[in-house]
Amino acid sequence: MSATNPYAPPQGAVRDMPGEGLEPADRLMRLLAAVLDGIIAGLMIYVPGLVVALATRAFDQPQGDVDVAVVALPLLVCLAGFVGWAWITILLVARYGQTMGKRLLEIRVVRSDGSSASLGRIFWLRNVVNALLGIIPLYGLIDLLLIFGERRQCIHDLIADTIVIKA
Repeated sequence: MSATNPYAPPQGAVRDMPGEGLEPADRLMRLLAAVLDGIIAGLMIYVPGLVVALATRAFDQPQGDVDVAVVALPLLVCLAGFVGWAWITILLVARYGQTMGKRLLEIRVVRSDGSSASLGRIFWLRNVVNALLGIIPLYGLIDLLLIFGERRQCIHDLIADTIVIKA
């Protein structure tokens, strides 16, 4: 007589936590990484534009007689800063699954099975779809509060099938 029952339901392993050897990032580290990313973006994009605006006296333009070149220069510097920030961020995310803040704090984004998350998955599912869902009232707050769950995954992590782990 066979020990296996041909009428038994299929059996499968269910993994609610990341694969073996993967340690989820601390909630505080994730928060600090997001804050650092915002500070770094501000320093790279807005501060140079502000310095140029002050140096060219763009804020001292008379109300009716505006010199377009003086006003446009700080905006071009901000645009150049944005391009530089975006380039560095894209390279880090594509190669390591990290933003600048995550890299400084030694955490990174991976798929929930521990494999590398692609740039497209991180950009489209974690960022673009999440931003579109942000029009729903209280979505941002609920997304952030889910970090306190046992799995430490926000809604954008669940959508993209990603987790943030210690690097």
